[in-house]
Amino acid sequence: MSNLEKWLSRADETDARVREWRRHFHRYPELSFEEHETSRYIYETLENIGGFELSRPTPTSVVARLSGGRPGPVLALRADIDALAIHEENTFEFASERPGVMHACGHDSHAAVLLGAAQILAAERQSLRGELRLIFQHAEETPPGGAQELVEAGVLDGVDAIFGLHLLSWLDTGRIGLIEGAVMAATDNFDLTVRGNGGHAAYPHHGADAIAASAQVIANLQHIVARQTDPMQQAVLSVTRIRGGEAYNVFPEKVEIGGTVRSFDPELREDLLRRIRHTAGHIAQAHGASVELSVQKGYPALYNDASLVALAERVTVSQFGEASIERSKPTMGAEDFAAYTRQIPGAFIYIGARSEAKESHYPHHHPRFTVDEDGMKTALRFWLALVDQWQLEH
Repeated sequence: MSNLEKWLSRADETDARVREWRRHFHRYPELSFEEHETSRYIYETLENIGGFELSRPTPTSVVARLSGGRPGPVLALRADIDALAIHEENTFEFASERPGVMHACGHDSHAAVLLGAAQILAAERQSLRGELRLIFQHAEETPPGGAQELVEAGVLDGVDAIFGLHLLSWLDTGRIGLIEGAVMAATDNFDLTVRGNGGHAAYPHHGADAIAASAQVIANLQHIVARQTDPMQQAVLSVTRIRGGEAYNVFPEKVEIGGTVRSFDPELREDLLRRIRHTAGHIAQAHGASVELSVQKGYPALYNDASLVALAERVTVSQFGEASIERSKPTMGAEDFAAYTRQIPGAFIYIGARSEAKESHYPHHHPRFTVDEDGMKTALRFWLALVDQWQLEH
């Protein structure tokens, strides 16, 4: 029996435990940078499994290093572990017990699956070459993100390649999404404060109307992508919030506008922010108002290494069949896994977890989001087969 055959046979025995872990994480979710109980649980579980060199690079993350019986390269696998500030509407037995916090993106399943792989591979470490580095990462959901903190803490030192995966509710269970090159966009958030001078609504000619100026600012911001950006480049600029005024007969002194801008090209990313400042400033000035701009830089664009995607494709075909492959397209979503791929070759893989029959078809970040747990079986087998293929080819 080959190494992989042994590992996969043990996966069948481990599936129930993986579900238990996932349900524990789901029941007790924690927000970004607050994953104290989650990371402690992961650390203690890995400690009980044994065989790992464990560390806590940040207060709420865990890194487990598994050294093989022979020298070789270093492969890293990453799972994110944080939850979202959403009140869960699911009613199953393991629904969140923390009001206003839930695992609405699948990170509970990511952590559980990587623990399952850890349990199986720890028992087989003498057959491994090199090192396997398992990264249980905090704060994927909140910029500046846990990935960048871990990079700065040196978790990639000596690592040759890194893989991450994400279970998806828009990809059918059993499907595996592969994509070369651009995967997800860079994301930046902006806040604009448009200042007028207030006054009585019956006498608009006596002051600078911040609301009227803001309306024109919002309308003209849309032209930055529609009319000032090369149509062959991908970009999104969305205004998502506006706040100003409390009375029917009073012009507010200020209006606050917020939104997000997404792109792939680094030069375009900076140009879009420059154009927001330029456009908003001149439109406001034309209305006798002024503008203050604040930018919160988010994650860089995520790119997959072509050779690693090719390796993942070989794994997918050998274990699940060519028909299981979904040729995914880039999205304007964001993922802080990009912090790793800016440093070393990496690939981010999609695993299907959608089933209408099991009500796992709700969008990510929805209060009824959940995963089809059969998707975790696919993910666990993918991790094991990926490690085996990496060992064979390196």
